[in-house]
Amino acid sequence: MPQRFLLDTLSTPLGDLLIIADEQQRLRAVEWKDYEEKLYRLLARRYKNDPFTLTEAVNPGGLTQALARYFSGDLQAINTLAVASLGTPFQQRVWQELRKIPCGTTITYGELASRLGAPTASRAVGMANGSNPVSIVVPCHRVIGANGALTGYAGGVQRKAWLLAHEGAIARQGTLSLYNS
Repeated sequence: MPQRFLLDTLSTPLGDLLIIADEQQRLRAVEWKDYEEKLYRLLARRYKNDPFTLTEAVNPGGLTQALARYFSGDLQAINTLAVASLGTPFQQRVWQELRKIPCGTTITYGELASRLGAPTASRAVGMANGSNPVSIVVPCHRVIGANGALTGYAGGVQRKAWLLAHEGAIARQGTLSLYNS
């Protein structure tokens, strides 16, 4: 019997955000509405051996409200949200490490690779980062290029810049503050 995923939409300053959760109140995906077709293709591919149905729901498990609080300035509201997305063991390691990057902090792909004990795996880390199905909560936007460039955000560089400014990682002058925690 297919598992049931719950879908809600949140209006944000950056556009509508799709929130997909399971019945155990864990996030399965968070994606911008303008990438909805890509999201559904990704879910179909990732869950081809574990079928699901998608049902609209209001604030499943309080997840939508937590994301709304984040966008309203309560930056810590998303830190403890449960996530259960499918990926390779390496992707899972990268995504777990992403959640350890404090709000208001950025690191480079190389630094993330080093934290994983694979200092030469910057490209593989970048690929796993780009495959993250739970944007914002698994904060792939906090990873930047070695030269400080805001590269590699599937939702668009403008959204990445907004998120980093919202979290205090970008100074008002538009320069990037790089912290290695």
